[in-house]
Amino acid sequence: MRVIGTAGHVDHGKSTLIAALTGTHPDRLKEEREREMTIDLGFGWMDLPKVGPVGIIDVPGHRDFIENMLAGVGGIDAALLVVAADEGVMPQTREHLSILDLLEIPATLIVLTKTDLASEEEWLDLVEADIRRLAAGTAIENAPCVRVSAKTGAGLEMLRESLAELLLQESDRPDLGRPRLPIDRVFTMAGFGTVVTGTLSDGRLTLGDEVEILPSGNRARIRGLQTHKKQESVAAPGSRTAVNLAGIEKAALARGDVVTRPGTYAGSRRLDARFRLLKDASAPLLHGVQAKCFLGASESPCRVRLLGQEELAPGEEAFIQLEPSRQLVAVRGDHFILRQLSPGQTLGGGRILDPAPVGRHKRFSEAVLRSLENLAQASPATLVLQAALSSGASSLHEIVARCGLPAETAMAVVPELIANGQLVALGDGAPAEEQIVIAMAHWNELRNRAKGLLETYHREFPLRRGIPREELKSRLELSSRIFAGVVERLGEEGLLAVSGEVVFAPDHQVVFDEAQEAGIQALLKVFADHPHSPPTAEHCRTMVGGEVLRALIASRVLVAVSPDVLYRVQDYDAMVRTIRRVLEEKSHVTMAEVRDLFQTSRKYVQPLLEHLDSEGVTVREGDVRRLKN
Repeated sequence: MRVIGTAGHVDHGKSTLIAALTGTHPDRLKEEREREMTIDLGFGWMDLPKVGPVGIIDVPGHRDFIENMLAGVGGIDAALLVVAADEGVMPQTREHLSILDLLEIPATLIVLTKTDLASEEEWLDLVEADIRRLAAGTAIENAPCVRVSAKTGAGLEMLRESLAELLLQESDRPDLGRPRLPIDRVFTMAGFGTVVTGTLSDGRLTLGDEVEILPSGNRARIRGLQTHKKQESVAAPGSRTAVNLAGIEKAALARGDVVTRPGTYAGSRRLDARFRLLKDASAPLLHGVQAKCFLGASESPCRVRLLGQEELAPGEEAFIQLEPSRQLVAVRGDHFILRQLSPGQTLGGGRILDPAPVGRHKRFSEAVLRSLENLAQASPATLVLQAALSSGASSLHEIVARCGLPAETAMAVVPELIANGQLVALGDGAPAEEQIVIAMAHWNELRNRAKGLLETYHREFPLRRGIPREELKSRLELSSRIFAGVVERLGEEGLLAVSGEVVFAPDHQVVFDEAQEAGIQALLKVFADHPHSPPTAEHCRTMVGGEVLRALIASRVLVAVSPDVLYRVQDYDAMVRTIRRVLEEKSHVTMAEVRDLFQTSRKYVQPLLEHLDSEGVTVREGDVRRLKN
């Protein structure tokens, strides 16, 4: 399905034109029918030869409802700028044309309506010339003009043909595998429950899908899909779509929310953008001004930060950072409009460059301005790299979603970025889109942090082999998967080594000083004198200290079979061999028999046997032990 939208001044015949084209009057509210004036979005459908189904969004033309108009034109493929022949260009004609220009709507037709009220060709020529003067220098200056009368039907067939020709020149909406449906209407239907509508982009929705509603994060399930008034199992990108949602109430939804797959997008409270102030703006735009931001179907008050200047003159462009009062969902390349809070008038608009910048930018930073300039004129490689810089260590799937490119285009440049050292791949064996990558700048920072943490740990605890893996992961604030890739990569670079659950610098050695060595020898003599009734852990700590004792256990000079019972490794190994031999000869043994075998006490034998059970040497059956294997 293709989607077109109307634009134009109030009472210029937009709704009547749609009714004549589609057979359905788009005004759906009682107030609209009573006042004969559109105040909210209306919808119609028709089929065009060679094009197929076309959805039409009817928008209000009255200045008091311009913000409703903006909720409807964000996702359209083409526009009809409607001008009544008997009145010509009017205030909302100018404002709507400015909005179409700022949104860079791919294709537009100028429709001169009510020609039955001004049938003289000379007058119609004058009105069209006036429209041409208004459109000069805008994205629609070369738009075709069609003259029609919805009342008599004159020109309607030519309008259909011109619209079909225009739409056939436009490419299909890309399927990027990450659907998003900005909600422009929420209602309930008896027997169905909650229904939302919008224009679907970037991917498909399928019956039965679990979906996430942003920015709230609420979850729901798709119980029904409808496009062009037909029930569907799949809704394709670019289609006007109605979604019946199960598991969520109407009160939890609002215009401007976005329906998407869980984990695909995230809301943001900062947006980097390129902005153009309208040339007929009444005053320069000042840094820090409060405005309304219209993005997709959403509307939010926001603070506008000028990044390279103190003010922006009418007609000029600048890099800005938007700080909306609520989270907005955007991708790079999305168009937005800014309007003054009061009195309400359109200030200008532009494109989103980075939907989730790392933080608040320094306003006159040359590095920030260069980065934004690169984004504004970016190649696919630059966009992927910029997304990686904004994401930290992330899966390629997350980075591709962030950069706003088709997945195939983004994935194609990744090997080049890895080969030239701009991206670092962490870990192997994952599917391509699940591969973890990190920008080299972030990798250098992460590597230095990990190296610094190891050096600090070894300096504070010189007698320990290394830092526990979980402790290092926590200090680096990484997920388990990313941490595993980091450890593997740092190991390949020779910056760390791993032994069991301990991470250490390869050149770190545990070295005892003379006093510690003397204490160790004295302790080991006590163990040698009492191999089967060794000193307790507390006694050992008294003789050599806790850190030395820990080092002796870590280096397996001593074996801890319980928190309080330790053996010299040679004594432990000899006892295990003896127990194995006895069990091989008589198949089972009791605790008392082991106690008598070593001439010791239950205090030592019970922890030893329980340790052997946990190690898989023996298995307990009632009051006896057997060899496990």
